[in-house]
Amino acid sequence: MSKWTYNPAESVNVDGKNFHMTPPRKEFLEALKSKYPNQLQFTKEQFDAVGEFPYWLKSNRYNFKEGSVFNLTPILAIDSNGTTVAVPEPAPVNIAPQAVAPQNMPVAAATEKVNIIDDNVKIIPEKMSNYVPFGHFKDVKNIIKSKIFFPVFVTGLSGNGKTLMIEQVCAQLKRELFRVNITIETDEDDLMGGHTLQNGNITFREGPVVKAMRKGAVLLLDEVDLGSNKLMCLQSVLEGKGYLIKKTGEWVQPKPGFTILATANTKGQGSEDGKFIGTQIMNEAMLERFAITMQQEYPAVAIEKKILKKEMELTGDVDEEFCDKLVDWADVIRKTYYEGAIDDVITTRRLVHIVNAFKMFGDKLKSIEMCISRFDEDTRNAVLDLYTKVDAGVNLNEESENSIDENNDSDYNDNDEY
Repeated sequence: MSKWTYNPAESVNVDGKNFHMTPPRKEFLEALKSKYPNQLQFTKEQFDAVGEFPYWLKSNRYNFKEGSVFNLTPILAIDSNGTTVAVPEPAPVNIAPQAVAPQNMPVAAATEKVNIIDDNVKIIPEKMSNYVPFGHFKDVKNIIKSKIFFPVFVTGLSGNGKTLMIEQVCAQLKRELFRVNITIETDEDDLMGGHTLQNGNITFREGPVVKAMRKGAVLLLDEVDLGSNKLMCLQSVLEGKGYLIKKTGEWVQPKPGFTILATANTKGQGSEDGKFIGTQIMNEAMLERFAITMQQEYPAVAIEKKILKKEMELTGDVDEEFCDKLVDWADVIRKTYYEGAIDDVITTRRLVHIVNAFKMFGDKLKSIEMCISRFDEDTRNAVLDLYTKVDAGVNLNEESENSIDENNDSDYNDNDEY
């Protein structure tokens, strides 16, 4: 355990490093002690139950994290007078030693396993009655339906339906889908599993990757280019091989049907224009393990108009003219964006937001203004001016509409199951 002393100047010395007791930190720690009065070790879930996960707990400066548990003894073992108190040594955590990879035979875990999601419950996405397939829908469907392990990297600008496409393929095929939203903080414990406090006991909880492997499900790594090199723990999994859970010594072999899809706004090379802040340059060895890369584009004009009209159908009458004008407007803006003349683009998701805002407010221009208010003033004024011209009947797009893959409509068959 770290040696510590209390500093009357509102700070604590942790292994020679000064931990300042700022008001926000004191407020968080007091809330933590109030909710868990007799506890000195915590899990991330317990921090989340108290408030936003503090950035200083993530820092390697103080080394509070011990495995998947955070030991806050140095800063919590202080009485109301600001003096140190006797602190009993925390009970040792019995963790199975790292084992040599077994011959496809599971090893009994040394700690109790906790399943937050019942293994008997199937995690199948809900089928959307108004979903319109486009882009690589048919390709993704063929891959998942084949039962062949075939990792796929799906890239494209934001808001063009990458994640929704995968969800709706699984919904149609009645396939289980484990979606993991990747961030810079995602690590091996988040993905594969780690030890956690449960009713005062330290137990092992399996991660979504292991669960998907056991069930032969589809694993979706969403926004994978936001992750760090900690994702390299997935190397053997991306090869379709088994995985050794080092903390329990168990060897997990993927069940037939298991496969992986990843979505990203970049191709794993970072964001050159800085538009997608936080995206990382991914390890080439990891990228190489994805069999193919699919480039998802925004839907063709006619398909996008159908998407908006189906969205309107959910709650009542359809204003076809408004839907048509919105898509024509977005199409002009996208072409301007691709030419580098504008910094923002109107996504398919943004158009759906506008349609839903119109259903609530009943004012077309107000709905558009509210849904693009995050743009800077110059961009906002420019795109609004373009819409007023489209609304007035000015033909801003003399080029013919994109060709449509009519086969996509027939691909979404309600009776086509896995």
